Amino acid sequence: MVKTVTASLASLGWTDFFGDQLEADEADLVPTRIASVHRDRLAGLSLSGPVDLTLPANANTGDYAVGDWVLVEPHTHLLRRRLTRKTVLERRTQGGRVPQLAAANVDTLFIVTSCNADFNIARLERYLALANEAGTTPVILLTKADTADDAEAYQGQAAALQRGLAVVVLNPRVADAAAALAPWCGAGQTVALVGSSGVGKSTLVNTLAGSAQQSPQQTAGIREHDAKGRHTTTARSLHPIAGGGWVIDTPGMRTLHVSDVASGIDTLFAEITELAPLCKFRDCTHVHEPGCAVQAALKAGTLDPERLARWRKLSEENQGNTPVQSGPRGNKSPAGRPKRR
Repeated sequence: MVKTVTASLASLGWTDFFGDQLEADEADLVPTRIASVHRDRLAGLSLSGPVDLTLPANANTGDYAVGDWVLVEPHTHLLRRRLTRKTVLERRTQGGRVPQLAAANVDTLFIVTSCNADFNIARLERYLALANEAGTTPVILLTKADTADDAEAYQGQAAALQRGLAVVVLNPRVADAAAALAPWCGAGQTVALVGSSGVGKSTLVNTLAGSAQQSPQQTAGIREHDAKGRHTTTARSLHPIAGGGWVIDTPGMRTLHVSDVASGIDTLFAEITELAPLCKFRDCTHVHEPGCAVQAALKAGTLDPERLARWRKLSEENQGNTPVQSGPRGNKSPAGRPKRR
């Protein structure tokens, strides 16, 4: 296997994780990062610069995500193989049969919301579960703090959603915003932005990119009466950050249906996840069973009942939307504590 990581490739986000996947007979292929995904075409970035890629037969653009690393023939630009992703952000749309790819190989996910009617605890928890499942580091960005009477209250509510969660209050339109996010935007690092329309994602992309961006993202305001935004980003794309990193903008999402994020929910609600093994029954629903550690924490006042209610709703939705694994392995119950009969 080839493990060489050149300084130039590293600046595009290449690491040994990808280098370890190269085979000896692929030395002539060009490592290329997907920069934009359109309905009928893909564009990439290699050491030679931007390139329009040619898809192999029977392939479609929906199989690829912005941020993917692929191997390409140098002269024909034919895409030969996609490398295994280190992280992948995906979501299932209502009624959708397969998850929709949002971005790949993202180091940090900036979850953008504003200090107004857009601030929604339940929706933020959905984004956090998505980020946890993907393997990215979530950071909540609070915008429009100048319009709020008590921005610190919003910051406190957001920080309480997950252990060790970073929450940054900023104005996307000022240069200081880039400095505030510098710890996650170093050379070769990739960040992605998610959030509702109108919260300042495209403005933040423009601020982060600075002079490195040739075509600034279009921006638009919000409706004053309900803080709802207007969609300005219609496709996902990779943009260079002035500090040497990369940022992926995504279209605004007003609804986010969770599925296949069980471990992400466990991380999000760690205080509940850690209590569950202490329950008398391993399939405890944490509603009425004797010996329930979760109910005991509620009575002791160490667990927020609203937090438990949101955990229950999100877990039930995830279970209902996640395809059932068939076969003996999917039907096995874990050994250990007694099961109710």
